[in-house]
This record gives sequence, structure tokens and C-alpha cells, in this order.
Amino acid sequence: MEINENIPPAVAPTPEPNMILTETAQFYLQKAGKWASFLGIMGFIGTGFLAIAALFMGTIFTTMATMNPMMGAAAGMGSLVTVFYLLLAVVSFFFALYLYQFGSRVKDAIAYSNTEQLTSALSKLKAFFQMWGIITIIYIVLMVLIFIFSIFAGIGAASMMNK
Repeated sequence: MEINENIPPAVAPTPEPNMILTETAQFYLQKAGKWASFLGIMGFIGTGFLAIAALFMGTIFTTMATMNPMMGAAAGMGSLVTVFYLLLAVVSFFFALYLYQFGSRVKDAIAYSNTEQLTSALSKLKAFFQMWGIITIIYIVLMVLIFIFSIFAGIGAASMMNK
């Protein structure tokens, strides 16, 4: 037995010519802006600590190598760790910058009812999430590559043990 139902086609909602933010939405955006500014400032401070740590990594690794001759390779790794920390600081800086810009612009936009400022703030929020997505994709790809490399390294080590 076949059942025929008259299902209307999916109706796309028609966009309103001008979107209006309710007072509640403005309140939430204002609060989000305050937290984004706070997190942006904390990000700048963290970036500063990372940059300072990067400057001392070469010295730390060299000192470790002189204290313990068995750690001779550590002296050469100091510059590699310095570059890695500086790279982390640069990425961290941009995350903090986008968050701070979103926070300050959205607070101004709500305070002065400025649509252009709100649009600019939301573009910074988009840039933050876009960068977060790119970093996430890079992280996933690196983890997959490390996993595959580990499997092949394990297989190679196991085959060497059987000889």
C-alpha cells in the first residue's frame, strides 16, 4: 500500500531588507566584545612571554649541553626550539589581534549604533575563526602524517629485530 502525502516544497525564508538587532542581541554582543577584548589582551601578554622564552631557548640549551656532555646535541637544538617558539608567538599574536579587534569594534558598534563598525567587527571574528580552522586542518594533517610515519617506523624496527 502506497501512501501519498502532499508535502509542500521547502520554502526558503525570504531575507529581510534590513536586519534589526534586538536589545538582547546587542547586550550579548556587548558582553562578547568585553570578553573578546579581555582574551585578546591576555593573548598579547602570552605572546610576549612566548617571545621572551624564544630569546632564551638557545642559551638554555647551550647551558644544558655544557653542564652535561651527553647532551651535546641539545646545543644545536636550541636554535630550532627558538624558531619554533617564535613561530608560535607570531601565530598567537594574530589570534590575539583578531580577538581584540573584534572586541573593541563590537563594543563601539553597539555603543554608537554603527552598522559599519559592527560589520568590521564581524569580519575580524570571521578572520579569527578562519585562522583557527586553518590551524586545525594543519594540526590534523600533521597528526595523520606522524601516525603514518610511526607505523612505518614501527614496522621497520620490528623487521630489524627479526634478522
